[in-house]
Amino acid sequence: MIIFKKIRFKNFLSTGDQFNEIDFLKASNTLIVGSNGAGKSTMLDALTFSLFGKSFRGINKPQLVNSVNEKDCLVEIEFDIGTTQYLVRRGIKPSVFEIYKDNILLDQQSSAVEQQKWIEQVVLKMNYKSFTQIVIIGSSNFVPFMQLSSANRREVIEDLLDIKIFSSMSSILKDKIKEYKQDVVSLNYKKDHFKNKIDMQNSFIEKLDSRNKEETEKILNKIELLKGKIKSYTKNIEEYQSNIDQLSEQSESLSKSSSKIRSLENLKLKLNEKINNLKREINFFGSNATCPTCTQDISESIKLEKISKNNEKKIELDNGLDQLDKLLSDESNKNEKFLKLLSEISEYNKKISIANSELSNFQNLIIQFEKEIVDLNSENSNRNEEYKKLVKFKEELNEVFSEISEKNEEINYFEYCFSLLKEGGAKSKIIKKYIPFINNQINKYLQMMDFYINFTLDEEFNETIKTPIHEDFTFSSFSEGERSRINLSLLFAWRELAKFKNSVNCNLIVFDEVFDSSLDGFGTDEFLKIIRYVIKDANIFVISHKTGLEDKFESVIKFSKVKGFSRIEQ
Repeated sequence: MIIFKKIRFKNFLSTGDQFNEIDFLKASNTLIVGSNGAGKSTMLDALTFSLFGKSFRGINKPQLVNSVNEKDCLVEIEFDIGTTQYLVRRGIKPSVFEIYKDNILLDQQSSAVEQQKWIEQVVLKMNYKSFTQIVIIGSSNFVPFMQLSSANRREVIEDLLDIKIFSSMSSILKDKIKEYKQDVVSLNYKKDHFKNKIDMQNSFIEKLDSRNKEETEKILNKIELLKGKIKSYTKNIEEYQSNIDQLSEQSESLSKSSSKIRSLENLKLKLNEKINNLKREINFFGSNATCPTCTQDISESIKLEKISKNNEKKIELDNGLDQLDKLLSDESNKNEKFLKLLSEISEYNKKISIANSELSNFQNLIIQFEKEIVDLNSENSNRNEEYKKLVKFKEELNEVFSEISEKNEEINYFEYCFSLLKEGGAKSKIIKKYIPFINNQINKYLQMMDFYINFTLDEEFNETIKTPIHEDFTFSSFSEGERSRINLSLLFAWRELAKFKNSVNCNLIVFDEVFDSSLDGFGTDEFLKIIRYVIKDANIFVISHKTGLEDKFESVIKFSKVKGFSRIEQ
């Protein structure tokens, strides 16, 4: 239970530079009076400003600073929760927001938004709307429960039943589901990306394999073709060499004919020379009778003898010359045949040289092609690298699939939990459990104020009203005083619910001008009985400008203006 102890404020609205302090624990019920504009409702704005950072009457924050002093606006509120003491201090010009727990200033590193969220959710366990439904009820800017929207009514009840955590959980789950679904969308894009990369990598490897295979086959075919040519050329060379060997054997016996021809020709020259000498001697002896050297006469017998012997020798030499010509003719034939064989051998040698040159070219081409095959085989290492990339892509794809599976599993889990936390889930079951208690308390306080109607709220917090005269009635059908009774009954019922649930129960109730317009005299008396005799665990403050009520309260606080500043008189 929250026990509000004191509040003090200075330079706040119409108050001056000195603190005005109100002790909430001084009396169980207190009347706050004063003329119009004296500052009676300042306490309401100070309460909500100190706890929630905004005024009750909707005054803009800069306008909360006293318009005369224009600085050092400060509000402090003290309260206990169990054995823990809290002090909240807020100021404007300069800006101040401090929270003390057991006289220790809490961490100032957090932002004001985070501090405010902490004090509402963890300490007070109620927000501004719930506070103004449970603690304060008044005529200025107050929206009664019956005039709230269905969503806002539910928010108030969730605060009272301390089940707003379900809404927070639901909101968190909703954000989580949205976040995870966005993650799944991103992961699906990632999955498609890796699938495309895998398809492209597979295609690249297939093309690489196909290209290497085709190129290798082409080169191997070329090598086989060259080997076939080498075999053919080698065979030709062997045939050429065999022919050369045969021709060489044939020419060996003819190789000496040229030297023989030279010898025979020399011999022929000598024979011709001898024959010519013999012819000259024959002619000499036939035409001369004396010796030209010694001038002696040459006898006829000598002449005949000489001519005869020379003719015999000449005939013999002519026969030898004929035989020599025949030998020369034979040797010439042999030499021509030898030269022809040499020409054929030369041709075969030329063919062998050309064939050997072609063979060398073929061998070089084979070496070049074999190098190309080696180069293509070396690309297999590149293929292995590309295959490693493919394996990595597949592993990353499997990881993405695992992530998607995990995310979808989490989404299913979150959606199941979210379905339990929706309006028709766990909260509705809890609310349904408390609806009879709420309706019972509302009607109990209505009867205490001598207002005999049957007022019930359903699980959606829509009202059903029945009167002895009318079976069905609406809230707007009642007079202003009757509506005030209903609003007060709701306020008291909320307090009973909070007390029963021990969620946002506190010791403070403030009524702002509830007597001044809506309640008649009888209703006022019944209301005063409730706050004096029925509600025992609260310190009640009633703000009013009506006179004649002072003797009905244990304590009276009067606000008055002195020199333009509001001041409290006990």
